[in-house]
Amino acid sequence: MPVIVVANPKGGVGKSTLATNIAGYLASQGHAVMLGDVDRQQSARIWLGLRPAAAPAITPWEVSHDEVVRPPKGTTHVVLDTPAAIHGKRLDEVMKLADKVLVPLQPSIFDIHATHTFVRELVAHRRGDKVSVGVIGMRMKEGTISADQLRHFLDTLKVPVLGFLRDTQNYVHLAARGLTLWDVAPSRVARDMEQWQPIIDWINA
Repeated sequence: MPVIVVANPKGGVGKSTLATNIAGYLASQGHAVMLGDVDRQQSARIWLGLRPAAAPAITPWEVSHDEVVRPPKGTTHVVLDTPAAIHGKRLDEVMKLADKVLVPLQPSIFDIHATHTFVRELVAHRRGDKVSVGVIGMRMKEGTISADQLRHFLDTLKVPVLGFLRDTQNYVHLAARGLTLWDVAPSRVARDMEQWQPIIDWINA
């Protein structure tokens, strides 16, 4: 059962946007997907509460009578949304579960420096080479100084850069209805789907 973790020590970098859309993609392919929060804000659970019954099913954690959380029976893929400031023992616990870790990063000098340290910590904590780590630039506005700074920084990392997602209201409008790019007509989100292709290839690799 593949476990995909979305993580970054900074808040507001797009972790929940990535996690929900990854879950939406996997569900659209017919997989039995669980989207779980390791985040106290429970952003994923709130989003699942907005999801229409007609959309491909995505389930939350199953909480047993002894308050142990686990994927529902029959789950084939797990996506975990993590909190800001995840480090140390908490990070170790998540990394024991992870098969793939996706790190979203915005073009801000503060995010860039925090993420540089975090990526090094991730690589140090992963279970050998079996855990794949990838970085994705979020809310990119091409032609800006901050976008150029981000590209320069990403060139210094020793992990693959999967691509860049543009700054668009599509994600905001879809999230408000519990939806993802894969729940609407492709013609409405064609440019965004194109930017997602390298991420999908990485997930399926």
